[in-house]
Amino acid sequence: MELEGVVTNVTAFGAFVDVGVHQDGLVHVSQLADRFVKDPSDVVKVGDKLKVRVLEVDLQRHRIALTARRENAPARAGTGSPQQAGPVAPPGQGNRPQGGQGPRPTAGPGRRDNPRDGKGPLSHNPFADRFRR
Repeated sequence: MELEGVVTNVTAFGAFVDVGVHQDGLVHVSQLADRFVKDPSDVVKVGDKLKVRVLEVDLQRHRIALTARRENAPARAGTGSPQQAGPVAPPGQGNRPQGGQGPRPTAGPGRRDNPRDGKGPLSHNPFADRFRR
């Protein structure tokens, strides 16, 4: 459903739009236009009328997610859309290039950054030693 709203606030992460219900909706910076937007104030300002569509309504958190993108806008590489994502590796194999060493191990015995084995960067930290006891 397409609604017309008025921009009530512009922040670094998007714009809040009054669509006529009790709670203003948020148009995230990634949803403000069909192109890349670095600064939301480059696209909208307080008082602008904006045509938006509802993406999600979260009743528990009192949030409304909106988009100002066109419905039939072509997806472009680098926009972060799921359609443009590359191949996903099977679980447990990580998403590393072919010929890599596989997924990196998490902190454990023998890892240099494990604070408990006395070999990592936290081993000489008096605060870390105090909390370790």
